[in-house]
Amino acid sequence: MARLAREISENGLYHIVFRGVNRQHIFEEASDYEKLRDILIELKKEMKYEIYVYCFMSNHVHILLKENNMGDISLIMKRLLTKYARWYNIKYKRSGALIANRYKSKPIEVDEYFLSVVRYIHQNPIKAQNVNSIEDYEWSSYKEYITDEEGLADKGLVWDMLTKEEFVEFHKEEDEMVFTVDDRMKISDDEIRRKILKEINIEPKLIGEIEKNKRNEILRELKNKYSIRQLERVTGISRGVIHKC
Repeated sequence: MARLAREISENGLYHIVFRGVNRQHIFEEASDYEKLRDILIELKKEMKYEIYVYCFMSNHVHILLKENNMGDISLIMKRLLTKYARWYNIKYKRSGALIANRYKSKPIEVDEYFLSVVRYIHQNPIKAQNVNSIEDYEWSSYKEYITDEEGLADKGLVWDMLTKEEFVEFHKEEDEMVFTVDDRMKISDDEIRRKILKEINIEPKLIGEIEKNKRNEILRELKNKYSIRQLERVTGISRGVIHKC
């Protein structure tokens, strides 16, 4: 079966996730985390991309990355994963694939949801119960932000949006949003409109005219099946309203 084309980001910003094959560990000790960070820094100097946020977990990695030229992301990830897998296999005297399938990528817009993605990535160690406090985790960009350390993260964009005090308080809040990252083919807006019409027998554009409690009940059900952005487009209801339902 042919691979599906990846969704392209118009602004070059992507939430990247890659995992160990069969969810096995891709880091065994501190030097492994350091090696991946060094490779990312080395490639940054050459390919001029930016990394706003990262979090290295034992068997997977999250990166919020902005490419310099459209299409660079494929080459960046190919070189990153090839370099790290080769180094890891030599070090641990193993062979075969280290990373499962292809990396996953999700285009991100710099809007009110950008900071939620930042927080979501940084909170991964808490949700995995690896640490009790977010600042205790060694292998994420959170520490670079709160200590002013120079490292892998490009912090300017986040600091344009938040002060350091606001950043810390923002990360104490638990985000109800879940950011799935995959490369499956998306359903078209027109197909979603037809599916909704068939499911609830209401034209999606008329959902906003329904009594508020009933409207919210319908939107809660639809959020379990479709993305908030697509629901905004087919219903005409704002993302903020859909998110709060």
